[in-house]
Order: sequence, then structure tokens, then C-alpha cells
Amino acid sequence: MIAAFVVSDTALPPEMRMFLRELGVGDTVIAVRPLTGGVSSDIWLIETPDQRLCVKRALPALRVAADWQAPIERSTYEYAWMRRVQAILPDSVPPLLGRSADGAIFAMAFLEARDYPLWKDVLLRGEVDPHFAGEVGAALATIHSTTAKDASIAPEFASDRIFHAIRLEPYLLATARAHADIAPRLHALAERTATTKRALVHGDVSPKNILTGPAGPVFLDAECAWHGDPAFDVAFCLNHLLLKCIPLRERADLLLQAFAAFASHYLTRVDWENADDMERRCATLLPALALARIDGKSPVEYIVGEDEKQRVREVARALITGPRARLAEIADAWRRGVTRQ
Repeated sequence: MIAAFVVSDTALPPEMRMFLRELGVGDTVIAVRPLTGGVSSDIWLIETPDQRLCVKRALPALRVAADWQAPIERSTYEYAWMRRVQAILPDSVPPLLGRSADGAIFAMAFLEARDYPLWKDVLLRGEVDPHFAGEVGAALATIHSTTAKDASIAPEFASDRIFHAIRLEPYLLATARAHADIAPRLHALAERTATTKRALVHGDVSPKNILTGPAGPVFLDAECAWHGDPAFDVAFCLNHLLLKCIPLRERADLLLQAFAAFASHYLTRVDWENADDMERRCATLLPALALARIDGKSPVEYIVGEDEKQRVREVARALITGPRARLAEIADAWRRGVTRQ
């Protein structure tokens, strides 16, 4: 039996209890606490006399306003992504502790917030460090470079159906339905992304999924892991730095410096394809993702004013209909059109 759980008015699911027994800690658990913040998974902090671990179970429907279904087998790919990255950059993922026989649940070491603050929380406090953004770009490039040269990645991460369900459809295709006049361009970006196969993609490289660890960035939540276009990871993360210029208007210049540092550290490490081609895909995809965070299925929660939303729409739409080849051009357009007083 699992003893002495302290649960915040929530019963631990039976499958998680069984998994803890499989891990060999079921009889030693002294406390359980559900962790908040995720929309796609149940996440629990489990305490034993010797350790604190984080246990994660994927949900079939995401906790968002729109109807957003997602295959739960994405947990298998997430664990596999973290295991691959652990072999490449050991400090860039939490230590893995095991997964259930069916792959639906896995455990990793719990990293304390005092030592590993969440990058999103740091940014929203107005603490913008371009050097750290550069470290994120460098780490991501290392992951992409290493996996682009590994022939075993493609068959292990053939998760196209999942990536379509939780990235292409809710972001690009849902946004196309909201902007019918530019829908062909958004559909073309979705098709290009879906068919470009280069490296192992995380799929959700966002400040909410990156810890600022003592040895550099630590990546979490690789539920969208996929063998595909690394430009998606780059554009996805850079998009968050642009969008945060709105609630952090007084830090916009620093955020754009962080944008430039990320891009520079990443692009100088692109050795698996022509860097200019890679940058062009990033620069053309990025404004579509910006528009998606306003009118797609997963709008950012910190842009609430209609005037602010409209500024994003105007700049993003102009860059979609008049695509640019360089990330610096995207940043310049953003500075002129979105961060203006």
C-alpha cells in the first residue's frame, strides 16, 4: 500500500500509484502534491524520505478553451527526446528516473525552483539576460546538429500525426480559419514545416518550458518531439521573446537584444544545412506563430488589450504577406510596429 499521502484535495490516480510501485518507491512515499501550470498533463510532486520526484501523465484533451485533442502516446516521444538529449547535453534535462510499462507515465528528478527558476517567471519579472538567451540558442543548435547527423532519429521520432494534432493544426491551421484572406500562405507554411525533415525537434521551446539552471538552460515538456524541421523550434522560442515586448514594454530593447543573441548563437552553429536557408525558414514561419498566439487555439495569456492584439495582427500579417529572409528584419519590424509608444 502507498502510505501517508498528503494530497491537496485531489486523489492520486490509480495508474500513478501503480507506477510508483513499479519504481520501487510506492511504500516509502510520504507526500504528494499536484503541480499547476500545465495544460497538457497531470504532473505530481512525489516525496519520499530520500528524494523528491516529478511524475507526469499526458492528458487526451488539453486544458484550453478550444477543443484540442492530443494523442497520449506523446509521452513516449517526450521521454525519448529527454533521453536523447541527456546523452548530448547531460545538464540540459532533468535526471530521468523511469517510465511505466505502457509509456504513458514517467518520472524525473524534481528540480527546486530556488536553484532552477523558470525562465518565463524570470522574464516577466523584468529580468532579461541576453547572455542566457544566447545559451538557449547554442544548446538548441547543439541538439539539432547532433541529431541531424544521426540516422536513427527519423524512425524513432516518426510522430507526424501527433505533431500535426498539437502544433500544426492548433497554431497554423486554426489561425488560417480566422484569417481566410491569408489562409493559403498559412497552409503553405504548415505544409513546408510538415515535410521538412532535418533533425530532432522539441516542438515547445518556450520560456515556460526552460529552467535557468546553474549550468545553463534545462529543457522540459518535450511532448511535441518529432523528427522534422528545426526551424520550428527556433521560431517558436523567438516568438515568445517578441511577444513579451508587449507586457514588458520598458524591457523591449533588452528582449530584442536577447532575440539577437539567441539567433546569433544558434545560426553560427548550423552545420547540417545551409544557414541562410535555415534562417529563411525561421524568419518566414515566425510571424505566423506570432499571429497564432493571438488568434489560434492557444493565445498567450499576457496580451489582453485589443489594441495590443491588433498591433501584433498588423505586423504579423504584413510579414506573412511580405515575407523576410532574415531574423533581424523580423525584429526591426516588431520594434517599429509593436513596441512603439
